Amino acid sequence: MFEASQLVFYYAVSPVHMGAGSSLGAIDSPIQREVHTDHPMLAGSGLKGALRHHVNRAWPRTEGDNPNRLIDRIFGPEKNISDFAGALSLGDAQLVALPVRSLKGGFAYVTSPLALARLQRLAQQTLLTVSWTVPRVDENKALATSKALFSQRPGTTADQLVLEAFEFGVQVHADLLAIAQWIATYALPGSANSFFADKFKTDLVLLHDTDFAHFARHAMVVEPHVRINDETGTAEEGGLFYVENLPPETLMVGLAQASIERFKKGSRHADSLALLTAPQVLTTVFEGMDDKLPGIHGKLLQMGGDATTGRGLVLVHAASTN
Repeated sequence: MFEASQLVFYYAVSPVHMGAGSSLGAIDSPIQREVHTDHPMLAGSGLKGALRHHVNRAWPRTEGDNPNRLIDRIFGPEKNISDFAGALSLGDAQLVALPVRSLKGGFAYVTSPLALARLQRLAQQTLLTVSWTVPRVDENKALATSKALFSQRPGTTADQLVLEAFEFGVQVHADLLAIAQWIATYALPGSANSFFADKFKTDLVLLHDTDFAHFARHAMVVEPHVRINDETGTAEEGGLFYVENLPPETLMVGLAQASIERFKKGSRHADSLALLTAPQVLTTVFEGMDDKLPGIHGKLLQMGGDATTGRGLVLVHAASTN
């Protein structure tokens, strides 16, 4: 069905709330999570909607076979959706690295063998060169790319890593450094991201899947909201509610896949515009066609809820095999 694929990284610049509806727990509006891992995720339907909204605003409106018709051809028709399917498919974004407060260095980018193995699998599907292997790590231990986050308990010489209220025995691992450099190259390219790319290379930490699962569950941003009564200007009774967000500096990854353009049955004529091939669909969306049709690669997009309070700002970077 799909003839071309591309790896796409999503880097949170602000808290991001991709909602999962209401909850019976303490958090009234939780974020989307995978059932089997409980890791945060971004559903492909929401990602596709955010990308479509961006190109609707960025591409000009003209007469004839205009960019808006091109948007329908790529993303699918807004009306009469049963006429034909869009040529672009966006998969769910999976967690790669999570920012966790550290005793030294402010925060660490924390990942796990499971998260890296899933990234490696997706990258290989897009024919990216992946020469690294996923290291193993024991529970209550950590591997790091450098000693930048290390500290020592008074009276001892053993290195330790302190994340939130937890202490881990830690050592530098050369293979993890190679992984960090690979991710930084594809996920945080360009001079504008150089500080965070450098920090990723020095401050990436690998935890056991069990230890990582704790942070993936409990290291989110939980914000209290108060509903204000329009008449009194005071807090409405029962109006306190809690919203969960992905923290800024979270890194996610997903697949973008494409097929040749489709069309409504019986509407294809010999004099019609040539259909975009699958690679051309991906190039058009992420790299753009020209100055009038800019691509999404390297752009800051708004995704999820609470846009008017600055939430949902996400950098999108499409990894290229070139």
